[in-house]
Amino acid sequence: MSTKPIYLMLLWHMHQPFYKDLAEGSYSMPWVRLHALKDYYGMVSTLKDFPEFHATFNLVPSLVSQLHEYARDEAREQAFDLAFKPVSELTHTEKEKLVEFSFQMNVRNLVNRFPRLRELYDKVHAGNTSGITQFWVPRDFLDLQVLSQLAWFDEIYLASDEVVRNLVQKERGYSENDKVLLRKKEIEIFNVTLKEYRSASERGQIELSTSPFYHAILPLLCDSMVASESHPGVHLPRRTFRHPEDAVDQMRAAVQLHEEVFGCRPRGLWPSEGSVSDEVLRLAAQEGFAWTASDEGVLGRSLPADFSRHSDGTISGARELYRPYRYSTKNQQISVFFRDHYLSDLIGFVYANMPPQAAAEDLLGRIRTAARCAGEVPTVISIILDGENAWEFFPGNGREFLKSFYSRVIEDPDLKAVTASEALELCEAGSLSHVLPGSWINSNFDVWIGDEEDNRAWDLLAEARDFFDQNKGRPGHDLSIRERAKHEVWISEGSDWCWWYGPEHSSDHDEEFDLLYRKHLSNIYRLLGGSPPDNLAVPVKHVELRAATYPPTGVIGPVIDGLETNYFEWLGAGLLLPDVTSGAMHGVRNYLDALYYGSGKDAFYLRLDFPPSLLQEHSAFEARITIDGDTNARLHASVQEGKISRIICWRGEQPLAVGDKIQAEFSKIFEVRFDYGILGIGAGKRIHLQVSLWADNLPLQIMPQEGWLTLDLSEEFQAW
Repeated sequence: MSTKPIYLMLLWHMHQPFYKDLAEGSYSMPWVRLHALKDYYGMVSTLKDFPEFHATFNLVPSLVSQLHEYARDEAREQAFDLAFKPVSELTHTEKEKLVEFSFQMNVRNLVNRFPRLRELYDKVHAGNTSGITQFWVPRDFLDLQVLSQLAWFDEIYLASDEVVRNLVQKERGYSENDKVLLRKKEIEIFNVTLKEYRSASERGQIELSTSPFYHAILPLLCDSMVASESHPGVHLPRRTFRHPEDAVDQMRAAVQLHEEVFGCRPRGLWPSEGSVSDEVLRLAAQEGFAWTASDEGVLGRSLPADFSRHSDGTISGARELYRPYRYSTKNQQISVFFRDHYLSDLIGFVYANMPPQAAAEDLLGRIRTAARCAGEVPTVISIILDGENAWEFFPGNGREFLKSFYSRVIEDPDLKAVTASEALELCEAGSLSHVLPGSWINSNFDVWIGDEEDNRAWDLLAEARDFFDQNKGRPGHDLSIRERAKHEVWISEGSDWCWWYGPEHSSDHDEEFDLLYRKHLSNIYRLLGGSPPDNLAVPVKHVELRAATYPPTGVIGPVIDGLETNYFEWLGAGLLLPDVTSGAMHGVRNYLDALYYGSGKDAFYLRLDFPPSLLQEHSAFEARITIDGDTNARLHASVQEGKISRIICWRGEQPLAVGDKIQAEFSKIFEVRFDYGILGIGAGKRIHLQVSLWADNLPLQIMPQEGWLTLDLSEEFQAW
């Protein structure tokens, strides 16, 4: 038996991106709701069976605010609506979307929970699935709606709730009334979840910490230049982002929400992605936080120290790693935990492939071995990781693993699971006066800055942030408008956007994340009375080019009347056809059927063909044409009730008169003519074109999706 105590500080970090589009008032993705069904309630409720096991939970405020809206049954979310809409009212398109939404889950551990759900899955995924749902009967859709929801339900509800258990036992042949009962259970779970966390906190079994409100990378928020300290030579954005006041405001807003929901002030701050710097630690201490945390890699580079693992399970530098530190600067102090990266990642990425009891025993053994390396002094081993996303890869949602591990820790006489604040009272802290800036991923910020996509996202954010500062105090903007604009700034500062930009991460929802980010930036301009810049229509994420492009073959001279006057007037024009399948099931829509472009003797021409859905969904919209190159011109044409209501054109910053030299008409199609002379271009020149569609000052679509259309105005071509 060991003569020294071993303290385990286990922190579960609960976070999902902010999926709500504030402009449209709807949730673009279902993951907050689905993880609420499967993870948030059960993770804390399970601890009631192990009262001696203490743990820390970090709940990101933006997640808490989204959970509240679901609990009030006020959240608008397409996947949620389709899951409970009467089958008789589903359109063909909605049925296809229902099928796609329903199977966005782990097949082995969630789909395979129910034989009938697996049967439906196999129907969809066997061979050519195009139009498969036309062969389904109503009972197929009913069974899919119910079982695709039950597959996400927490193990506690599946085992002990009578309504849920009866639905599971029914297996198939569900009714519309079954869906009504199931939906009530979902709302019930949303409501009891946050109450369960508060109850566990009030009885002293867990400690609740917080994060900056919208999960911003605080060191980059304070000064984006700090990235070069952890990665010398990193390519930084064109503009420096430096807004420490936003870091402070997001921390203060987090504390306020935490107090409202959980009835107490949080002592701990989990900085998003474990990202710290000297300035962040100073600000967190200044705001009254007692502790924060990061990763062993940051500590190793700051001391410096080596935390190498050896084949026998021992670790170098254990004495330095397995204790909290007291960071001091001037009159400010804050304690800092540094997580064991290796042990945390075993839970997140390895133990799902082992039998639960064997995985729990292995983890316990590694904790004891690691603690022995620290010598004969009390040690605090910090294990910090995501508390939700890993579990769908575990059999039984990881509950058997957790129960087995919790019970082993309680039974071990030398090991005691404590909260972060309890650990500070039980173990002597080291001293720290400087940290090398970094995160829990490679001890730098490369995931969020440095790549071309990341840097462009930061530049767009910096421009919108400047606009906010310049316009937030203008007369006519009441407090509520300014507050909404401020939250749009904070949302855009969140870590999740740049998580998906760059080469490190990708998902089936990249295009939708990209569009949502640019909508949030656009909302800053809209709310404060400005017009979002044209470049917010251009995707940040590079996508595979799937549109069909056919270059011009001859000179054209169409009549600009908004009608296809005759078949031959656009013969010889170039043609761009969008990929109609790109993003269609993920909320990224095609509002353009075709784009024609070409040149004549004195002018060049553009034509846009729209599907009927554009005017059905948007009675007012705006077509924006950007001409790059020597001319640097832009045209904005507003359409209301099927007619052009306003045309504005610029060359550089100089307004241009619209008349004989620049013409635009819309009726059945949208046609534009630009005279070479007024734009200062002519034979021998090359122009680059982009066309974007906007509605309510929000980007809908851009063509080309990536890059520009090129039109050569050569002497030879014009004379052809």
